[in-house]
Amino acid sequence: MVPTRDFHKLIIINSFHLLIMDDFRVLTLNIHKGFSLGNRRFTLQRIRDNLRETGSNIVFLQEVIGEHEKHREAIADWPESNQFEYLADTVWDHYAYGKNAIYQHGHHGNAILSELPFSFYNNFDISTLPVSQRGILHGQLENNVHLLCVHLGLFELERRRQLDKLLHYIDEQIDKDAPLILAGDFNDWRKTAHKRIKAEWGMVEAGELFANNVANTFPAVLPVLPVLPMDRIYLRGFSVTGFEVMANSCWRQISDHCAVQTDLRLDN
Repeated sequence: MVPTRDFHKLIIINSFHLLIMDDFRVLTLNIHKGFSLGNRRFTLQRIRDNLRETGSNIVFLQEVIGEHEKHREAIADWPESNQFEYLADTVWDHYAYGKNAIYQHGHHGNAILSELPFSFYNNFDISTLPVSQRGILHGQLENNVHLLCVHLGLFELERRRQLDKLLHYIDEQIDKDAPLILAGDFNDWRKTAHKRIKAEWGMVEAGELFANNVANTFPAVLPVLPVLPMDRIYLRGFSVTGFEVMANSCWRQISDHCAVQTDLRLDN
């Protein structure tokens, strides 16, 4: 796919710069802590290169390491900063990170990279099991678009309870008419959460809307059967103008998940 940036932008210059966008390119990827499938190779540099080539305005990332003392000592090309700042550097001026899993040598969580500035961001805990630390990162852009980056649990009951918490949060914290993008790794291969999000929240899923089905994204290394539908982008207040699963060889080798990308137009 040729990376293009044919997005409508209006810049108003006063005492500050305000960037208003009607069209967005959005991508989500579970980066697997910067390692390929089976942790065979450290691929963070290639992840950064691939992300930049897409021309995405907003990037949702899961399993992003904020700190890891052992990897820093053992891996020669480990970034001097954290992984999300390394990935964002010079391309996405604004980013947010939510620390979820904390362990002896560091921590990891979700991150959002954005060309547009945040007016607010918050990470809220949705953990339901002591052994599975999960959170949802909520960012609000200055144009009032709300972003929710998720990585749900591995068990059906766990995900059901996490969705309960998420629904309550959305009802309490986000205006019902505000545009919303909910993206990430849902671990929802049975599509139970998918049906609930559509029925109870009135949201649409980009792949289903554009290609009549949610994308199969895990595992990334093909051919492996079955390939499961795990990574999705749900929307409210947007139209979908394009959709792609990033599944060619240069993408399949950088993580255990495929990236999902969609082009969106903000509804007036």
